[in-house]
Amino acid sequence: MSWGILATGRIAHSFARDLALVPGHRLAAVGSRSAASAQAFVDEHGDPSTRAHATYEELVADPAVDVVYVASPHGRHLDDVRLCLAAGKAVLCEKALTLDAESSAQLVAEARERGLFLAEAMWMRANPTIRLVKELVDEGRLGEVAQVRAELGFVGPPDVARLWDPALGASALLDVGIYPLTFAHLLLGEPRVVAAAGTLSDQGIDLSGGATLTYPSGAVASIAWTQVAYTDNRASVAGERGNIQLPARFHHPEELHLTLGGTTETLSRPRTGKGYAHEIEEVGTCLREGRTESDVLPLDETVSVMAQMDEIRRQIAATSAPH
Repeated sequence: MSWGILATGRIAHSFARDLALVPGHRLAAVGSRSAASAQAFVDEHGDPSTRAHATYEELVADPAVDVVYVASPHGRHLDDVRLCLAAGKAVLCEKALTLDAESSAQLVAEARERGLFLAEAMWMRANPTIRLVKELVDEGRLGEVAQVRAELGFVGPPDVARLWDPALGASALLDVGIYPLTFAHLLLGEPRVVAAAGTLSDQGIDLSGGATLTYPSGAVASIAWTQVAYTDNRASVAGERGNIQLPARFHHPEELHLTLGGTTETLSRPRTGKGYAHEIEEVGTCLREGRTESDVLPLDETVSVMAQMDEIRRQIAATSAPH
C-alpha cells in the first residue's frame, strides 16, 4: 500500500515514523507547499523511490500513490480532502475532519458519491487497548455503564500558530477535546443533552472547557479539555459491577486497569510505535477488501461528534467572555 503524505508538520513526521513499522505499507510521495520542506521530509523518512512534490496538486496527481494522509491544519482540511477526492485518491484525514459538521457531512457525501475511501484519522479508535475497553463494555463486564470521565490537556507553545490562529482553525476542543468527546461517544453513543462551558481567547477561540453529556440510558459523561494547563490526562468508565481506569495519556494507552468485585487486574494489548500504525493497518485492510468506509473509523460517527463540537462551541461562545 503506497501512501502520500500531504503537508510536512509535526503530526506528519509522527505518522511517517509509524508507517515505516507497518509491513506492506510504504511512503511513496510527500507533498508540501515548499520544495525544500518536501525534500527534507523525504530525506528523513523516505527511500530512494520516494518522491518529493512542491505542491499538493502534484502529490495527488502522482500515480504511485494509493492513499493520501492529509496532515495539514484542520482549517485546510475541507479544501485539501476535496483536492484528493477530485484526483480519485483514497483519503485518511487528520482530525478534526473539518471545522464543523456541515462541511464534514459534505466531504462524506462527496466521498460516497465518488465511491472513494475516506476516514478521519482518529487514531485513538484504532488503539488496541481502547478497542479492548470497548469490548469489555460491550460484553457487559462492568454491567450497565453509568459514568464516563475523560480529560486531556497540555500547555500549547505560543509559537505553534495552528493552536492560536483562528484562520488555521485554532480550537482546544477541535485539537484535544475531540478525544474525550469521542471516547464518550464510542462507549455511550449519541447524547440526549449536552451542557458545556469554557474560556475564550481574545481572538475568540476556546482555550479550556468542560461538558456534561447525558444519554438515553441514564449514563452521564464528564469531559474536559485545555491547551493552557497540564491536566492528569486520564479516563475512567464505571458501571454497576466495577470500573476501568485508563492512565495518562488515555487516548493512546498501553494498558488498562479493570476492577471487579474489589480486585484489580492490569490488561494490555501490544501497541505498535506511537499508535498511528493501527489506523494505517485499518485503512490498508479496508482498501484491500474494496471497502470505502471503516467500521473502526466510522464516517457517520465522525459527523456526529463534529455536530456535538458545534453545539459545545456555540454554548461556550454564548456564555463566556474572552480571557
